[in-house]
Amino acid sequence: MRTKRQGLIVWFQHMKNIKHIKRYGHLIYSSKKLKYSVIYVDQDVLDDIETKLLKLPFVSKVDRSYKPYLQTNFENAIPDKAKEYDYKMGI
Repeated sequence: MRTKRQGLIVWFQHMKNIKHIKRYGHLIYSSKKLKYSVIYVDQDVLDDIETKLLKLPFVSKVDRSYKPYLQTNFENAIPDKAKEYDYKMGI
């Protein structure tokens, strides 16, 4: 059984603080230019980790990812015949 996980976007002030952020979840990505990182944590402990991260002095804000709540089943999954013909021609 898979555990439900959710992403947190953590905005910080200095890149040297990434070591501390790694302790709270699985680090996926960090941006040097914009000074944020994306970590994944279990949804069971999401609220606790979010409050712990906000208490750190170098964290400016924490945003949640809305990916688990988005619908990924699209209505029009059947391709249009006219577009399919254009793709075959190489236009």
